[in-house]
Amino acid sequence: MAPAEPILQVRDLVKHFPLTQGILFKRQIGAIKAVDGVSFDLHRGETLGVVGESGCGKSTLAKVMMALERPTSGSVMVNGKDITKAKGAELKRMRRNIQMVMQDPYTSLNPRMTVGDIIGEPFEIHSEVVPKGDRRKRVQELLDVVGLNPDHINRYPHQFSGGQRQRIGIARGLALQPEIIICDEPVSALDVSIQAQVMNLLDRLQKEFNLAYIFIAHDLSVVRHISDRVAVMYLGKIVELGGDNQIYERPSHPYTQALLSAVPVPNPEGREARQRIILQGDPPSPANPPSGCRFRTRCWKAQDICAKEEPLLQIRPGTDHPSACHFAEALDVVHSQS
Repeated sequence: MAPAEPILQVRDLVKHFPLTQGILFKRQIGAIKAVDGVSFDLHRGETLGVVGESGCGKSTLAKVMMALERPTSGSVMVNGKDITKAKGAELKRMRRNIQMVMQDPYTSLNPRMTVGDIIGEPFEIHSEVVPKGDRRKRVQELLDVVGLNPDHINRYPHQFSGGQRQRIGIARGLALQPEIIICDEPVSALDVSIQAQVMNLLDRLQKEFNLAYIFIAHDLSVVRHISDRVAVMYLGKIVELGGDNQIYERPSHPYTQALLSAVPVPNPEGREARQRIILQGDPPSPANPPSGCRFRTRCWKAQDICAKEEPLLQIRPGTDHPSACHFAEALDVVHSQS
């Protein structure tokens, strides 16, 4: 059987923010290259983890995919239609199918609205989804689905804990029955024990409703437990893309190897066996990225070609998944931790 068509196709996506100078007569003097040529596919029922340091472009990528920001160039195809080109009623229709769960459950919910109004707000915008007389019942059903008491529909956000507020945000994301949910660091503001509960909830909802997730995070250990594939971003670009076992057990890009070396290992013997990779310096400015490979200024493998030629995201000899490095070499993390 032929593989199913991807539900989401991102192609050569670019988002630059202009840098201007002057007060009355502003002129552009440069651009912040937040997202600079990102491509990937997402299939129905799949989770793609997107990881990287703060400022690498993860959240900007999410906003462009949601059409909250217009791209500088490139396309985001949702079920074969480009959401970046859609306007008016067509954009409204397409947004029903791709929703977002925000990072901070303390600021993403309006404190002046009841939980019922927050979860039911999408029905006000998309009035054709649920008849007005059935909306309260539907909101209560959504509260039950995410593990909250349906009788708490008239409570306000401040009457819930952080984990419960994030469940409210997830219920709001489910309201329009989307096929794709973008989770922008949905557990980073929660305690570790609560993180596990929210992750288990997301996993259960995915199986129950056949959802596709884009799961954005900076914590590699969190992403591993939910992702089928992982995209590693650095300074606006994807530098490595592969299945969760490929990325976590056989990383081939030096940046991914450095990130994984910093993940805590519970086993003391594993900590002693693993080589810790310390990156020198800070990430360059996205307004003035290095020539060639953007990681070369912090990379211990960098040579002359790295400054002259930008490496393409492709499978290199000795590796089994795409990596944007001239000298990509698989590192057997399993053996280094055992």
